[in-house]
Amino acid sequence: MNERELRELPRDESLRLLASVAMGRVVFTLQALPAIRPVNHILDGGDIIIRTHLGAAITSAADGDGTVVAYEADAIDPDDHLGWSVIVLGTARLVRDEAEVARYSAMLRPWVFGNMDHVIRIHPEVVTGFRLMAFSEPIGSTEH
Repeated sequence: MNERELRELPRDESLRLLASVAMGRVVFTLQALPAIRPVNHILDGGDIIIRTHLGAAITSAADGDGTVVAYEADAIDPDDHLGWSVIVLGTARLVRDEAEVARYSAMLRPWVFGNMDHVIRIHPEVVTGFRLMAFSEPIGSTEH
């Protein structure tokens, strides 16, 4: 199977797929250049939630009024190269409410060791999802 096609997914399916995996990559600006960090996440009320620490570059970027970020996650089979990818554009902000921080700390366990006492919420504004699938001829087409 060499022929594949890319099909765009609706927003709700894209967010459902994003919620089905635990890891993604957050893209933000660091010293006027793009920076990418792998993080684990959960979705809560349609928002992406990640935990981080005080010295992390994304923590500084999300402080104050927040910062525009991209968030990407995917699941592509390494053998047949089929799967999906979701990209979210939105604003990342630090969660400051102590009760919310405590709730997310109980819900989301970071994969790395250390004091991950900061929580960042990414509110999706633009959601783009794609499914990479085996090519299928349209119904009614004829081969020549």
